[in-house]
Amino acid sequence: MKFLLLLVALLVCTFTKAEIYFQEQFGEGYEGRWVESTAKGGEQGKWAWSAGKFFNDEDKDKGIQTSENARFYGISSKFDKFSNEGKDLVIQFTVKHEQKIDCGGGYVKVFSSDLDQEKLHGESPYLIMFGPDICGPGTKKVHVIFNYAPKKENLLIKKDIRCKDDELTHLYTLIVRSDNTYEVRIDNKKVESGNLEDDWNFLAPKKIRDPEAKKPEDWDDREKIDDPEATKPEDWDQPEHIADPDAEKPEDWDDEMDGEWEPPMIDNPEYKGEWKPKQIENPEYKGKWIHPEIDNPDYKADDKLYLYTDIGAIGFDLWQVKSGTIFDNVLVSDSVEEAEKQATDLWEVTKNGEKEMKDKQDAEERAQREEEEKKLKEEGGDEEEFDEEEEDFDEDFDEDMDEEFHDEL
Repeated sequence: MKFLLLLVALLVCTFTKAEIYFQEQFGEGYEGRWVESTAKGGEQGKWAWSAGKFFNDEDKDKGIQTSENARFYGISSKFDKFSNEGKDLVIQFTVKHEQKIDCGGGYVKVFSSDLDQEKLHGESPYLIMFGPDICGPGTKKVHVIFNYAPKKENLLIKKDIRCKDDELTHLYTLIVRSDNTYEVRIDNKKVESGNLEDDWNFLAPKKIRDPEAKKPEDWDDREKIDDPEATKPEDWDQPEHIADPDAEKPEDWDDEMDGEWEPPMIDNPEYKGEWKPKQIENPEYKGKWIHPEIDNPDYKADDKLYLYTDIGAIGFDLWQVKSGTIFDNVLVSDSVEEAEKQATDLWEVTKNGEKEMKDKQDAEERAQREEEEKKLKEEGGDEEEFDEEEEDFDEDFDEDMDEEFHDEL
């Protein structure tokens, strides 16, 4: 009997089907499944359908691409709402910044089912925000932000996860488990993991300083003290500057016209600075006083930090200075195995082919550029001056736009 029960349990586990709540590879007809935001009016950027300038398979590698510089972008898709109670939650998608992005988001947001899609903007409430964000050399990180209803706050991860910043397609995966642990993967490899309570400020701290505890008045935490036997030498005090003994009054100096002559001042070689007694070990030293801690009465454990009861939409809500980012292969599931399978079937198939095409294009562009430079030199042109002027203009424009708009989202 026990054997039969065990066999049944094994069969149930074996044939438990992975739940795919949402997936999108942006094939033909994707427009009917996604709604573009109009919240920013004339500042709202348009999405293109493209595989970009380099790819493995032009049809299969098509995704949605930001197409206008210095614009806000908003697009979302709804699905049957679900709860991740007692299950893993897996969010996965690919990002390709083929435009050499200087400042802009590449993250996805997960929403509840009541999202107003046409009015999607930076202040629209979301449940989870996940993915890369780049702005200049100082910001190249992966956001993992959870909304925590009891606090009514969006909580940022305490750890720093660096994102990819090249021009190729990269895969981002977030796994949130029902035991309140998480894992972040980039290109199907773990880059960070841990416990939700430890790595976000969901809860009040377990321990706090005892408000009743005070350092005793006679507590001496000075490791070193002045030597009471030390005395300052009698010849110690000397001026820092003295008159230059080698200076001579100029022959043409007129006291009536120029005033009384004074020799210039020089550093005094006998000057020793401020005298301080030497330090000795403090015989009364008791060590650094540590404030005792007590259990925090405001701390309340929560074994449901991972839980969202109404997950019903996913979308991209971004600002980009330089457009060209392509998003693809979006997945929301309860199965890590399904995410790994799609990583193999979709991303790994793409990455090698697109790199080969990009390398070939780069080589051709380099050869063409070298040929053009050769011709310019032969004709006596000065291409360097033109390139520098164009580069300076681009940098000034990008810096101004970065500062003005990046933090708005």
